[in-house]
Amino acid sequence: MNDKDRIEELRRELRRHDRLYYVEAAPKISDRRYDALVAELKRLEKRHPKLITPDSPTQRVGGEPAAGFQTITHSAPMLSIDNTYNEQEVRKFDDRVRKVLGGVVFHYIVDPKIDGVAISLRYEAGKLALAATRGDGRRGDDVTANVRTIRAVPLRLEGKGIPDVVEVRGEVYWPLSGFIAFNAARAAAGLETLANPRNGTAGALKQLDPRIVAERELSFVAHGFGRMSARIADRACLIMERFAEWGVPVGRFRSVCDNIDGALETIRNWLTKRNEVDYETDGMVVKVDELALREQLGATSKYPRWCIAYKYAAQRAETVLREVSFQVGRLGTITPVAHFDPVQLTGTTVSNASLHNFDQIERLDVRVGDTILVEKAGEIIPQVVQVQHDKRPPGARSIRQPKKCPVCEGEVVRDEGGVYLRCTNPECPATLKDALLHFGMRNQMDIENLGPAIIDQLVDAGLVKHFADLYSLKKDDLLALERMAEKSATNLLDAIETSKGRGLARLLSGLGVRHVGDRAAQVLAEHFGDVDKIAAAPIEALTEIDEIGPVIAESVHRFFAGKAGCETIRRLKDAGVKLIAERQATTGARPLAGKTVVVTGTLEGFSRQEAEQAVKNAGGRAASSVSTGTDFVVVGKSPGTKAKKAQSLGVETIGEVEFIHRLGREK
Repeated sequence: MNDKDRIEELRRELRRHDRLYYVEAAPKISDRRYDALVAELKRLEKRHPKLITPDSPTQRVGGEPAAGFQTITHSAPMLSIDNTYNEQEVRKFDDRVRKVLGGVVFHYIVDPKIDGVAISLRYEAGKLALAATRGDGRRGDDVTANVRTIRAVPLRLEGKGIPDVVEVRGEVYWPLSGFIAFNAARAAAGLETLANPRNGTAGALKQLDPRIVAERELSFVAHGFGRMSARIADRACLIMERFAEWGVPVGRFRSVCDNIDGALETIRNWLTKRNEVDYETDGMVVKVDELALREQLGATSKYPRWCIAYKYAAQRAETVLREVSFQVGRLGTITPVAHFDPVQLTGTTVSNASLHNFDQIERLDVRVGDTILVEKAGEIIPQVVQVQHDKRPPGARSIRQPKKCPVCEGEVVRDEGGVYLRCTNPECPATLKDALLHFGMRNQMDIENLGPAIIDQLVDAGLVKHFADLYSLKKDDLLALERMAEKSATNLLDAIETSKGRGLARLLSGLGVRHVGDRAAQVLAEHFGDVDKIAAAPIEALTEIDEIGPVIAESVHRFFAGKAGCETIRRLKDAGVKLIAERQATTGARPLAGKTVVVTGTLEGFSRQEAEQAVKNAGGRAASSVSTGTDFVVVGKSPGTKAKKAQSLGVETIGEVEFIHRLGREK
């Protein structure tokens, strides 16, 4: 078999396994075997780059971060669903429906209401062309590049009878297992945890770098549809069946009921199942199944009249607060944690919860010994929501802010204009341990096997008191640690040595400068190219950089002007850590040298990131907004307001064919 045929075979096989996993819930191979197939496909495509297609499984993760999101107009509005919290209101909904429809026989389709982010997926000729958020219901953000990273979303539909245009609507969500693991890692690194999976999902889809989205391993399930160029069925349940045949994940717990009694029974039954699935549900959605009757029922300006959502009440438990401890995070943040008598919430035993900050303690007027109400925010994160002041016992003890760090007894200060109390000692063991864990993470310096257990021992033994101390460790130092074999010691030392060459962007991200995340670190590294130039830059120069606002600029300047920051950079230099940015090679043709280019709409041969990277590779600048300084705008399908703005400013607009020509490529 030649490479071209093998590439097609691998793509078919990977799409089949995606379908087995996400649609049929019947995986046939292990994750390791799946990854091996992907790796083989990547090797072959690297050997034959002309054979790479946008719908290849290897193209799920884009390269460069996007500059921003375009606004698109939905072909059919994505309306919200009216909510109710009791069965009586559901029956009233049924009465209204029957009054309009008269004696017509119809059915209800009942789906669990997954608490995620509503998304519309537009397929053209079977290929994913656009993914957009609900937005205000009529206009949403184009998040195609990010959604392409979600393995549950098919990049190409397969099967018979697929219309030229199909809009699949559903929910992007974060599986609970992945969300809990993500929060655990953030907590271990001293970072604030996310409130619930829905917020985490929404935040992920707003990331400008698709690679960050891919790391969260989001999922997707379809529950509806928008525009279709040809009607494929007259009932929603049948359309869902067709979607599944084409490889789209649909709800496995969907029920079709003959009447409202059956719908209510389904709602009650789901209460016993909802803790068994790996996603969060906050209710059930009841919809008229027949499409013609939906049209007859119509909609208000906000809600369809043919559906309603039954929302379950949040589960709360009463308990007694026994103690409050203080945790110190990577940035010195001191977080009060409530410890109480264990209670059962949504199937799990809970005995502690974050009180977030001392302002929250004051708002609740909570004291040790109080009877409190606890619930899981989004059914995931335990939180204290109320104090039963009428049950306060004599001698209930006030919770006082610590005057010193509870770990190192160093000075603590409150954020200016903020609510957080922080330890200011840069050598605080608690801060140092979490800072080292963050420093060694994959997106930062990527020091494999530098985990919490090893860091605890290194710090407790006095071997590491600073980032730079990692680079002076010897094998004998590591062999003295518990459960450290010679091979493990060698591997860790090799990983530490390799990390010296990660480059300026990842180092800046790893240092944990307040407000400087992966994206800001990359922007700073690309702009200055050298750590000494960043250190010498005044605040005014920093704020002039696109994407660097005054808060980030102030934080960066404070770090590099401070004694601790200067010492950190000096010691890392002495250790041989690379403190300059990688520069793009300037060899070869640069037909767009000096040109500022904006890309808008969906291109056939490029994702947004690929198009912008092509501009950069050709020597141009890929901008996110149109101005009089823009040389030309590349306009694809479903362009947003940028195309109109270009016309109003007299800026040249071109299509994809001309864009390819200007890049110096052949179509």
